[in-house]
Amino acid sequence: LEQVASTVVFRHPRANREARLGHALVAYEFKRGRRRTIGFSVGVDGLVVSAPKWVTLGDVQVALLEKSSWIVRKLGETRERHQRLASNRIEWKNGAIFPFLGQPLLVVLDARNTFGDGGAVLHTDLSGVSPGSGESEAPRLQLRLSLPQNADADRIRDAVQAWLMRQAKRIFTERLDHFAPRLQVQWRKLSLSSAGTRWGSARSDGSIRLHWRLVHFRMDVIDYVVAHELSHLRVMDHSPRFWDTVRAVVPDYAELRVQLKDESVPQWS
Repeated sequence: LEQVASTVVFRHPRANREARLGHALVAYEFKRGRRRTIGFSVGVDGLVVSAPKWVTLGDVQVALLEKSSWIVRKLGETRERHQRLASNRIEWKNGAIFPFLGQPLLVVLDARNTFGDGGAVLHTDLSGVSPGSGESEAPRLQLRLSLPQNADADRIRDAVQAWLMRQAKRIFTERLDHFAPRLQVQWRKLSLSSAGTRWGSARSDGSIRLHWRLVHFRMDVIDYVVAHELSHLRVMDHSPRFWDTVRAVVPDYAELRVQLKDESVPQWS
């Protein structure tokens, strides 16, 4: 019973075989194909094992045991990452909460008002936190949208995104103008990016691209990315000279850089 209670189970939805690998029971999808060696692939669904037609099931079991530590570790990491992403997915409705400049922001639908800034306005809200209540995490910011209470999720998401992109353009421009003179460079064009894997990029002609979702982060993280891209206008590679350039204006860049890999960033899908 103790062994059963401590068993971790990983089950692929198309599993057709299973194996006990240490403390884990792994139900995996097994496929044969035209290949030379046994292959292991770990994804969101679980483990897939591919083997040549001439390899026996006994050989597959031996290979599984040899790779058991790696397989179980990767399965655990993938499951944990998927759970974090799922928990950070925004449910677009009245009362949705997401970070803006590192602070929780509450979405409030208010069809009675037509707000001038594209149908949205930011309010500071202190009413939700009473002295001594211990609710320090309650949102102190409200984004009021000129939308009816029955607005669908896509409409709410699009309105929030449009507002955030306007804020991103304004904030990024201010920070570029702040750091460019300190780095003795000149930027010429700012574009907002939606690239899935890059927070920013720079070209030698002075064009800067920054991901609009950087506005979820604190200002010091945004400053690091802005300084990073502007530093490329002096040094186009990632040599020690480049990092010395970044350090000159953002001394704690290494700590801020780590935060960009933090998967607590809200999921918009």
